[in-house]
Amino acid sequence: MKRFEGQVALVTGAGHGIGRATALRFAAEGASVVIVDRDEASSIAVAQEIKAAGQNGLPIRADVSSTDDIQQMIALTMQHFGKLNVMFNNAGIGGISHTIMEMPEQDWDDVIAVNLRGIFLSCKYGVPALIQSGGGAIVNMGSSTAGWDVLPDSAHYMASKEGISGLTKSLALQVARYNIRVNAICPGIIKTPLSYGQNTDAREADKYFERFTQRIPLRRIGMPEDVASAVAFLASADAQYITGSLLLIDGGQTLQSWSNAPEADAYPKDPV
Repeated sequence: MKRFEGQVALVTGAGHGIGRATALRFAAEGASVVIVDRDEASSIAVAQEIKAAGQNGLPIRADVSSTDDIQQMIALTMQHFGKLNVMFNNAGIGGISHTIMEMPEQDWDDVIAVNLRGIFLSCKYGVPALIQSGGGAIVNMGSSTAGWDVLPDSAHYMASKEGISGLTKSLALQVARYNIRVNAICPGIIKTPLSYGQNTDAREADKYFERFTQRIPLRRIGMPEDVASAVAFLASADAQYITGSLLLIDGGQTLQSWSNAPEADAYPKDPV
């Protein structure tokens, strides 16, 4: 499929994981891609992958919590390509777990700054570029399963993600008149370093993911490419009548609960 032929797609947090997979997916479907990451080396590496596949890739180093960086990100995109059609606001952090009573104020501020303020800034300065380009689509990295499950000792993360849900719906209503659609994705456990830890031993990470596999009805961990497919759908003309929606991508993880599997190590239980 070449659903993004002639279009320009911008992806934040595109150096690794879901962002990288989505940047490559957009490129494979014909888009020129702006690869944004605060790790400049990773954004350059992804741009090189895209260029090697015959598409245009523009690497940009930016911290999404910085107004100056976001303004420059949009300016460079417009200078280089002359338009912007799709934004995937993916950049985010998990934060360190604390109870509310023990949480340092700086930890709260850091998570809100990247996860929520970062998407606000990207939309604030990206929407005018989308309007100038005749409309388009925004996909936000939304609530993950924190919108359905309660994560103990992660109030800062949950607050940031719930805020994105509200931002997405409000913005969708504001910009529909400009032919801009705004949706959010809500992934479950996806096999990326962010799910477990950047510096985790690979064997320990595999054990962690295997535990989740047994509690996910589809019996596998989500992969970055699973999320990239959903983002590409929401950003494409195939979803031209969808806006203000939150798309859950979790393999059925949130379908199980204490009430339907109170002590099960695996759910649903395998046949006897």
